[in-house]
Amino acid sequence: MPDQTSVASTRESAVMDVLATGFGLTAHTISPVPIGQVTINYRARLADGRDVFVKQYPATCDLDAERAAIDLAARAVKDGIPGAAAIPTSSGDVIASGPPPISVWEWMPGRVETRLSAAQLTAAGGALGRIHALFAPLPTGPDPDAAVRAWRSPDLDGLATTIDQLLEIIAGRMRAGSADVFDREAQRTLLERRSMLARVPALLADLPDTLTVQVLHGDYSPVNLLFQAETLSAVLDFQPPHPPFLLAYDLGRMAFYPNTVAAGPAWQDAAATLIRAYRSVHPDVPAADVRACGRVALLQLLTSLYGVKQHYLKPGLFQDDLDEFWLLRHAAAGELLSQLAETDALLADLAG
Repeated sequence: MPDQTSVASTRESAVMDVLATGFGLTAHTISPVPIGQVTINYRARLADGRDVFVKQYPATCDLDAERAAIDLAARAVKDGIPGAAAIPTSSGDVIASGPPPISVWEWMPGRVETRLSAAQLTAAGGALGRIHALFAPLPTGPDPDAAVRAWRSPDLDGLATTIDQLLEIIAGRMRAGSADVFDREAQRTLLERRSMLARVPALLADLPDTLTVQVLHGDYSPVNLLFQAETLSAVLDFQPPHPPFLLAYDLGRMAFYPNTVAAGPAWQDAAATLIRAYRSVHPDVPAADVRACGRVALLQLLTSLYGVKQHYLKPGLFQDDLDEFWLLRHAAAGELLSQLAETDALLADLAG
């Protein structure tokens, strides 16, 4: 088996070569940035002293879709939403095909905060409202509801089967005496999640038939926001515009982010602060989308095994982070289920 250090060194050398040949940029040093579960990310120090952010795409990536995502990011920055600008290649493209394929971005100041203050929640909500208002007129393609139809018809039997598969793997580890702390937590949470699936049909039935479908940021969450103290310095990692999806998904995912909901009883106040800021800059958002965003967030949590599935079947780039995120997501799902009536009342009030 090749030494992992030598593999990383070879990979970084290849990225430096593409920086030079594709972008005309000479990097003196390059170091991994331990974030992200899809792309491999780096910080490169250039010969002129600048730092840039480098995103390396997997070989299977749809680069045209990623170019469309970069275009969304550029639209947002042009409209005044804080964010990084992509640096073009020598030929004017935004992605060099490599290999490996990479994009290069301005290095933005700030840090990720997973527990946001009231001022940070206000800034995050306002930026999301501006993004949704800006993207609302964008074309949604010939079948904009395709992804929503699939989401509204989750394969609950398939989810239960996967849960059983994961539980059997854990049981095997326990029989072998090799189970660790995460195995025991995963067993507990998976058993709980299996019983929670029975709530999904009624939750789906309670959603309005028509909710806003549009182009979104697609991954709006604290891990893709940079702050300098209380100031939002960058919104990062826009997703490709197609397929479009529920506006309530973007809003609910941020307002009821697992780290926030699992942190303690103040999560409803945090959600209210963010949604009020969102509505202050996007007053045209339909009330139905605001009222539904909590249930959409809850359904997304309940019908996803993200994190624990990777642990046992195909580990992610930073699996320890995914393990922790699974436990937070599961705790948040349980809290939202237990506070469903209170959350509905809160959102009805916020919707006006």
